[in-house]
Amino acid sequence: MSMHGAGGHNSETYMSEKTPKPAISLRDMGSFHIGGRSVLLRDQPQYQRVMSAGGEPVSINLNGTYTIEQMYVQYFLAEHPNGKGPLVFWHGGGMTGAAWETTPDGREGWVNYFIRQGWDVYVCDAVERGRSGFAPWPQIWPEKPVCQTVNDIFSRFRIGDRADSYDRDPTRRTAYPNTRFPLHAFDQFTKQMVPRWTHTNEAILSAFEALLNRLGSASIVCHSQSGPLALQLAARHPERIRTLVAVEPAGIPDIERADYRTPTLMVLGDNMDTDSRWQLLREKILTFCSAVPGTTVLSLPEIGIRGNSHVMMMDDNNQDIAQLVHGWLDRRSDK
Repeated sequence: MSMHGAGGHNSETYMSEKTPKPAISLRDMGSFHIGGRSVLLRDQPQYQRVMSAGGEPVSINLNGTYTIEQMYVQYFLAEHPNGKGPLVFWHGGGMTGAAWETTPDGREGWVNYFIRQGWDVYVCDAVERGRSGFAPWPQIWPEKPVCQTVNDIFSRFRIGDRADSYDRDPTRRTAYPNTRFPLHAFDQFTKQMVPRWTHTNEAILSAFEALLNRLGSASIVCHSQSGPLALQLAARHPERIRTLVAVEPAGIPDIERADYRTPTLMVLGDNMDTDSRWQLLREKILTFCSAVPGTTVLSLPEIGIRGNSHVMMMDDNNQDIAQLVHGWLDRRSDK
């Protein structure tokens, strides 16, 4: 099902953010770690290292107990909650919860927007990202981390218009002519990228299950890599996930589609037809939504909103898109 009639694009909306907004009022804020497990490591060699400048050598003993695969969660509870329950933000691959916060060029991110709409917001650094921590490898985790080059980010996130579009000289980079990503802030954006692993999906899901157990139920907004994981989570716990918004999910998992019951919105940006990988992913998304009742596709170009990248929550019209997502969530939550 496609989402139409959502309103035209207002190219001046982001410009209005130069006008100061009222302060955000909260009834509470805080953070916690959740999930995780303990692992005992034995038979590892010891060695010495100087740990601090000007310090003395310390004996490093890798043998012992480690806490791993926990998740960091930061929460912001609106002073006047809208009564629609908590909203959990789940970032994409090689990223952290920072993706939903202040944009690389200093504008308000989706976290601020949804708090202003009365949502109780929970922002996660998934297992093995950011403040969630890591595990020793190869002693406990079998794989090395994957780190993305800025070249790869520029093209894969559909900011650059081809595979070799990035150059260290900003004047030599080539982007989509209609891109909504703030190009002058791209180098700032790359500073938030972190290592990721590819074998930790079940650990990531376990931590989110623990979060759902704590919250009771929640709506989820997810992005890219977390899209297929969130779909799996919804398939496992339909009673716990009220609604799901997947911003350009990076895949469609093998789940029983006939039993999938969570109201789901898939949000797609622009220029997907110029990249073979994104063409295939788009077809998978459309096929899934055509087969599963209660799913909706919001294709931004189809409603006249052009130029959005894979990280549309950072694009210069991010507030416009947040408004569309909020409208859908608001309507679904009332049913």
